[in-house]
Amino acid sequence: MKSLLIRSRNKCGVKIEHKEMERRKYYLLRRRQIKAETEAWENMVEEYKELEREMCEKKLAPNLPYVKKLILGWFEPLRAAIEKEQKSRRSKKHKTAFSPFIDALPADKMAVIVMHKIMGLLMMGGKDDRCVRVVEAAIQIGVAIEHEVRIHSFLEKTRKCQRRGIVDESQGISSKEALLLRKRVKSLIRRNRVHEVQKLVRNEEFKSWGRDTQAKLGCCLIELLTHTAFVQPPVNQSADSPPDVRPAFRHLFKIATREPGQNLVKRYGVIECDPLVLDGLDRTVKHMIIPYVPMLVPPKKWKGYDKGGYFFLPSYLMRTHGSRQQQDAVRTVPGKQMQKVYEALDTLGNTKWRVNKRILGVVESIWAGGGNVAGLVNREDIPIPELLFDDLKEVKAWKWSVRKAKKINRERHSQRCDTELKLSVARKMKDEEGFFYPHNLDFRGRAYPMHPHLNHLSSDLCRGILEFAEGRPLGKSGLHWLKIHLANLYGGGIEKLSYDGRLSFVENHLGDIFDSAHKPLNGNQWWLNAEDPFQCLSACINLSEALKSPSPYTVVSHLPIHQDGSCNGLQHYAALGRDSFEAAAVNLVAGEKPADVYSEIAERVHNIMKKDSSKDPATHPNALLANLLLGQVDRKLVKQTVMTSVYGVTYVGAREQIKRRLEEKGLITDDRLLFSAACYAAKVTLTALGELFQAARAIMGWLGDCAKIIASENQPVSWTTPLGLPVVQPYFKTQRHVIRTSLQVLALQREGDSVEIRKQRTAFPPNFVHSLDGSHMMMTAIACRDDGLRFVCTIPSGHMRVMLTG
Repeated sequence: MKSLLIRSRNKCGVKIEHKEMERRKYYLLRRRQIKAETEAWENMVEEYKELEREMCEKKLAPNLPYVKKLILGWFEPLRAAIEKEQKSRRSKKHKTAFSPFIDALPADKMAVIVMHKIMGLLMMGGKDDRCVRVVEAAIQIGVAIEHEVRIHSFLEKTRKCQRRGIVDESQGISSKEALLLRKRVKSLIRRNRVHEVQKLVRNEEFKSWGRDTQAKLGCCLIELLTHTAFVQPPVNQSADSPPDVRPAFRHLFKIATREPGQNLVKRYGVIECDPLVLDGLDRTVKHMIIPYVPMLVPPKKWKGYDKGGYFFLPSYLMRTHGSRQQQDAVRTVPGKQMQKVYEALDTLGNTKWRVNKRILGVVESIWAGGGNVAGLVNREDIPIPELLFDDLKEVKAWKWSVRKAKKINRERHSQRCDTELKLSVARKMKDEEGFFYPHNLDFRGRAYPMHPHLNHLSSDLCRGILEFAEGRPLGKSGLHWLKIHLANLYGGGIEKLSYDGRLSFVENHLGDIFDSAHKPLNGNQWWLNAEDPFQCLSACINLSEALKSPSPYTVVSHLPIHQDGSCNGLQHYAALGRDSFEAAAVNLVAGEKPADVYSEIAERVHNIMKKDSSKDPATHPNALLANLLLGQVDRKLVKQTVMTSVYGVTYVGAREQIKRRLEEKGLITDDRLLFSAACYAAKVTLTALGELFQAARAIMGWLGDCAKIIASENQPVSWTTPLGLPVVQPYFKTQRHVIRTSLQVLALQREGDSVEIRKQRTAFPPNFVHSLDGSHMMMTAIACRDDGLRFVCTIPSGHMRVMLTG
């Protein structure tokens, strides 16, 4: 008995020691998280100052990545210009009119924020070549500076009180009290008493600046950047001409595209960068500041509209995009009614992730080799065609081909920057034991991670790199599902076989699976044939480890296993209409092997085209297009259009979706013919959808009619989801609000008082189904949590994919 008692005490001691170690580790990580949220810009400022000092001491420019070299060259002139503006003798009235809050932060910190925000916008690209709209850039810069001011407003205020030895009459705080409060805040941060710090900061009653002020401050800082930032091409040593120093950014105006029937010519301001600014930019994206990175500890629990998520970075329950009525609805709803929504978001946010280092290593090798493999974009631009003949017809064709090549290169640039952003986050997090994604909602109630780049909702690249941090032994059931998961990821129709068929496929390709796992880049590269290559490779590695182990069932797996819905939107309509035929088409009733609605639609489209192809082209022009497309109709061609049909896809949207699929096939090279073929295929696909899902179409029509009646009374359509979330459609006629800035006159859009009847009507059916989809997902998250399962969800354009392990 004595020995049992000693053993029991020892066990208790070990448990207490383990808990204490975990507690210390948690507080250490939380301290790092707080520093990351509050000191990112500060650290960047110090880095540039240090680089400047090094440059002055050594009389030599440091060997820096391209983007840092540019920003270092602009840093001191811009900092000096901002400081001059801050010290200018202009009247308070003039400053309020053109540069409000210009002195809210130190000049060096403002300079870094302006440069990084402008470069970030240019990296992500857009429709305009080398341009970013002034209104977008100004507001983003204003918002970023306001956020930084908000985080440090309390500490800065107390520091000023201490330095001047004055009484802050507006707050009733003496310098002595301010000093004591400052010390208290620093002490609380050191001790990780975050909640108490947030209370003290909230007591400062920081009032939002508003869009007007943000835009004015942003424009003032952009103007200073255009006057101080320059670039210079590499110097030609043999040339006698002076160095070609030119502005890095120019402010100019562009003509807006006219709407049909519009006579008035509208212009908008843009900031255009010199071509030298973009050269090599996509290769050095990783050196930019990325806000809202994954958290090192679980996020704050959600308790209200702005209470939850990150510790200090502004976090809001819903992405309302400025909709006043939607914000009011969420702010005023009783907390008890929203309890399940909060629980679901907390459950998603508490899922711990880590980087799969083996997959990241493979990605890095492919990326270093130029990309263009496994869905990665080509890292090289396509050459711009040269004009070989002066013939008028040839010149016209050449101009068209130049436009097309430039468009492709712009898209590649944007994709390369996006890939670099994803990889930079993966590199940053790869040595962490785990990390977490705070989630919030769109206005319809669908949940998304707040970090926008490397997350499980993104591409195959991201999903392949990410895995659960907490592994579980596979067990017999887990090994079974891992094989089915691998077959699903391989795709190509394999995922539509029965479970036995998918298991047989894996058994028949075990040699390829082992080869892919052990020699992903030097073997036969079977995994590259998969529809989701990086996720497939991850599954190959996991399955290979299990099958080569003497005890496969005990192998620990960190892999998320997908449970894929069959066109969720159509499932909801089939359930709403209690339609057994449509329910069978989307797997709401049991069957030996899964029904495939996309293949069904593809077959109907093929039959319609076959009928059209036999007609006389003289009287039926579509006969030629039908003949051209007959061999190209498959489930992939129609899949996106079918998925988005219940979410309100228009004919134009369907045409563009199908056009992209036809471009991928590469069998139609003439652009005009490609456009005509896409138009015809879109019409036929929508016709086939209408034939198969008549009940769903009828429900969509009825919902639209209800919305029209509501909107005709100048009321937005609103409803409460099954989980208690209030939804208000944010479609109002906008009011144009003009403000004068130091750079140009800006026209800002504000939400008006009159609803957009047409938009309220057309958007209600898809938005209503989205809200049901989001509610279903959140209910599933809570149920999985209660059963001890780790759960996350991706909802890419029309279907829900669940990842779980247990």
